[in-house]
Amino acid sequence: MKIKKDDTVIVLAGKDKGKTGKVLKAMPKENKVIVEGVNIQTKHQKQTQKAAAEIKHQEGPIDASNVMFYDTKTKKPSRIGYKIEDGKKVRVAKATGAEID
Repeated sequence: MKIKKDDTVIVLAGKDKGKTGKVLKAMPKENKVIVEGVNIQTKHQKQTQKAAAEIKHQEGPIDASNVMFYDTKTKKPSRIGYKIEDGKKVRVAKATGAEID
């Protein structure tokens, strides 16, 4: 999976298509990501002795194939490739050729 935590991504499919956000969590084993402000789900929290009952809104996971890396400098989405420099594997934006990280 080429998307990592703290990357800015744009959603390509689903009800939140076109929205951009930062990746809060990447789950490579499930091939899913959680993006800030996207795929908001409602969770009902039961009342406990310490806390009152409430309805929480939190982000749900999205399949990694439905998001694409978003370059904030050029304001365009880009695919990600890899290049080896000085014996290290570096992520590269294919649209601009610029290094990521």
